[in-house]
This record gives sequence, C-alpha cells and structure tokens, in this order.
Amino acid sequence: MKHIHFISGLPRSGSSLFSALLRQNPRFVANMSGPVAGLFNTLLGEMSGKNEFSVFIDDIKRQRILRGIFSSYYGDEGGDAVIFDTSRWWCTRLGALKILFPNSKIIACVRQLPWVLDSIERVIRSNAFQPSSIFNFNPGGTVYSRVEGILSNEGLVGFAYNALKEAYFGENNSNLMLLQYETLANDPGLALNAVYGFIGEPYYRHDFENVVLDNDEFDRRAGTPGLHRIRPRVEPFERKTLLPPDLAVRFKDDSFWRNPQLNTRGVYVV
Repeated sequence: MKHIHFISGLPRSGSSLFSALLRQNPRFVANMSGPVAGLFNTLLGEMSGKNEFSVFIDDIKRQRILRGIFSSYYGDEGGDAVIFDTSRWWCTRLGALKILFPNSKIIACVRQLPWVLDSIERVIRSNAFQPSSIFNFNPGGTVYSRVEGILSNEGLVGFAYNALKEAYFGENNSNLMLLQYETLANDPGLALNAVYGFIGEPYYRHDFENVVLDNDEFDRRAGTPGLHRIRPRVEPFERKTLLPPDLAVRFKDDSFWRNPQLNTRGVYVV
C-alpha cells in the first residue's frame, strides 16, 4: 500500500461530495464509509488479551495483520492507485495509522454543527414513510429527541464530534487536515488544490459541473434514501434551517476549528 490516505470527520459535512470529486482522477479510489474500519477494530479487539491465544501475537504481528486488511480489501486496485478509505473511526486511530502507514494523510471533513444537525433532520423528514437506521428504525420521536440521540457519546454526530476533537487536539495530528464543507462548496478548486498539496500528488483538473456518486442501494437499505446523494454541480446552496430557533443557536459556537487560538498544534484547516 504505497499510496493510502483516510477521510474522516463529521457526518453530513461533504465527505460524499469530496469522494465523488476524488474519483474523477483515474488514479484515485474513494467512496462513502466502508467496512475496512470495522474489520480493523474487530481484529484489534480479537488480538487483545481477551483472546487466550494473544500470547502468541506481538505488536509486529498485529501491525502486519492490520496492514493485511488494507492490501486484501484493495488488492484489485493497481499498484499506482491512490486509496482513500473513509470512516469516522479513523480520527480515533491517528497514532496507529502513523505507524502502519507513515506517509498517509487524514482529511477530516467538517461543517458548522447546526447545519450538520439540520442536514440530518432534512433527510429524515424527506422520508416520512421510511424509518431510518440512524435511529434504529424507530418511527417515533421529535426533532429534540433525534438531536439528543445523535449527539450522545455513541450517536452519529456525538461520536464523530468527540473523535474529531481527540484528533485535532491530540499529539499525532501532524498528518491531519480539516476540510470545511463551506470551502468545498464555495470554492472547490481551492479546496482540492490544498488537498493535492497536502498529500503530495500532482493536481488533476476536476469537473465541478458533473459530479457523480451512486450509493442509492445502500441508502435504500438503511431506510434513508438520499443520505449520500449529491448534486451534480458543486455550488453553495442557501436555505433556512429546519431546526427550531433554540436548537439552531444552541450549537452555533461549537465549531472549535474556526478559532485560531485553539489551534495550538497548527492543524491545517482549509
């Protein structure tokens, strides 16, 4: 795995759009969140002390086995392919990834939290007759209970937000970039040029008028059609929030990456 990088960060923050743009480059392999991070975590657990045979497994073997997940999963790709694997889990694994793949980069997609919550609520309301896997297919609840649920420590947004903070303020973030949704939507050329420079690849001329990513079958099975759907043209989209006013203002100051004084380790924010 000579060329491998990771996409992580907050949900509903442009990772699908980012992956769709990357895929336009014929050398790049990218998609929505896949199974690799889950396999990684499961194997890591199975090689721990809870397994009586772990006495036969040292860290060198653990590293070799974990690298093998990536080489096996992406084994059909050409040797010159640049892999981007996506998962919100990767923000919790910066130290391990730096050891396994020292030249890899982690690009965390971020967005102002009220608009993350608004985007999820908008998808839920657009599928009034299909309970979503986001809420364990529970058809009940209100916007308030849904927000509280996804902001819990293990919730869709809460876990990702805490993982992002761990990565941003941690000691292993020298290979971390934060890519703001607002930058990607308003100036995709600037955003991608920064990404290419960050990962050390020659720039590819992307088409921002015809962006394609088809994950409709996954979204349908998750009871959330349109969850990963993107518009073909990259452009900002102004709208009023669906959130009640008290929810809209409750999280407006939680975008810590927008405060330069908090960026004491000099994380690259685009």
